[in-house]
Amino acid sequence: MVTRREFLAAAGAVASSPVVSGLSRTGEATAAASMKYGYAAITWGGEIVRAIEEIAAVGFRAIQLRGEAFAQYGDKPIALRELLATHRLTFAVLSSGNLSIDPAREQEMLSMHTQHAQFVKDAGGLYLQVIDERPKGRAVAAADYARLGRLMTELGKRTAALGVPLVYHHHMNSTGEKPHEVAAVLDAADPKHVRLLFDTAHYQQGGGDPVAAIRKYRDWIDVVHLKDVRPALESGGSGGSNRYQFVELGRGRVDLPGVFAALNEINYDKWAIVELDRVPDTGRTPKESAEMNKRYLVDVMHQTISLSQ
Repeated sequence: MVTRREFLAAAGAVASSPVVSGLSRTGEATAAASMKYGYAAITWGGEIVRAIEEIAAVGFRAIQLRGEAFAQYGDKPIALRELLATHRLTFAVLSSGNLSIDPAREQEMLSMHTQHAQFVKDAGGLYLQVIDERPKGRAVAAADYARLGRLMTELGKRTAALGVPLVYHHHMNSTGEKPHEVAAVLDAADPKHVRLLFDTAHYQQGGGDPVAAIRKYRDWIDVVHLKDVRPALESGGSGGSNRYQFVELGRGRVDLPGVFAALNEINYDKWAIVELDRVPDTGRTPKESAEMNKRYLVDVMHQTISLSQ
């Protein structure tokens, strides 16, 4: 549980820091004044309606949904569209699930994710996100990066035909885990048909510098996951052997002031989705974690998250 003293200490650390590009001496982030904010529903698991209600109540105006949304509303996308409209939420991104590079599953993968893109379109959504599957039982080979890039390019052509851009989410335990792997995947993909969902915490945990990466991939990024990560406590970690744990913004080791400065530097004006996989501390609710994340954005980074989008 973050105490009031801990939160104020974090805020004070930013306020007392020297000038960083994109930050004022009071810690105010000028990053991307027109950046559009949303919140990911993953923290609520399968409770889609509750997630929609509480994310809207906290003050976010957009949402990222997962496969549970397709499972519950796949045959009634208009009902989902109307529910989101009632709560004034933009359906920014659908997490479409994993994209296997197994040649035997290629047609299955293309068909499934294209179906999900049609659902996004019908429900009034904007982007389709995929995460790939790291090969099991062997090291990643150069051919894997090439195949993934080609497969995503083909999928991106199909989703674009429906009016839904494809974004690739690099991820721990995926082919695009480490910085050089992310680069290899993107080198094999066509940026006209594959865009990047850049995740600050996954890139950090994969051994990279998210601030430098934002500058490097400025022409690729269509969606940012604002996310924080810390070494795991004895229980509740997200990685193998509890190596790391995703936490609310400002509680981990991601240089978020630097992230905002870099976003400002590249004039980023697209989507920023706050994501937290699960509540890290016992006794806190998903809504309370969302409120903590909002306070960090508003009180520490001086961002406006509730503008009409």
